[in-house]
Amino acid sequence: MGTRKSAAAAGRVLPLAAAGMGFLAGTITALVAQQRLTCALGERLDRLERVTGALQRTTALTHQHRLHWELLSKALEDENSALLEVLDAYDANVSAKKQRQFLYVNAMYTSMVFNYRIGNLTREQFYGSVRGMFQNPICREYWHATEPHRSTLDSASEEARLGVLVDRLLQQLEDSEHDEWWVVGELPPDEDELRPPRTEH
Repeated sequence: MGTRKSAAAAGRVLPLAAAGMGFLAGTITALVAQQRLTCALGERLDRLERVTGALQRTTALTHQHRLHWELLSKALEDENSALLEVLDAYDANVSAKKQRQFLYVNAMYTSMVFNYRIGNLTREQFYGSVRGMFQNPICREYWHATEPHRSTLDSASEEARLGVLVDRLLQQLEDSEHDEWWVVGELPPDEDELRPPRTEH
């Protein structure tokens, strides 16, 4: 009789235990699914924040570039020639004609930097564009005339790193005796442009 009662009790407990185990397994599965969903949503939010940040940066750079161009354009107009005196920050005595040429070179270079920074130009394309620009002697003269201006930049800034890259390229172009200028100046690895050229003491 005791055996029958034990068997009957066990017969009732086993389905309850199985149901409890099923409930526990279902709860664990639901928690795992919820955790995966939470992780996926977190990753999407992180991606959205990165995209939003990149768009804000591009918008700010675009606004800065437009303002820069508007200021330069005013100084390039004949009726505003007096503005050239405001922009004359060169060590040597530079004629009004040369200043206008320098402003235009500045606009060209700034445009290349802007397009690189927003991703319209790769690093290789930027380098190639600058190499082509330096085939003009006025562009090379501008670059040398503005060397003191670049020396005041924060060496860790993107503009300063690009300046070092361009300095090295111009030096290679000037040192080269190669007629095929488009092959002169090998693009250094990205991490190298962070370091200014070494000077011997």
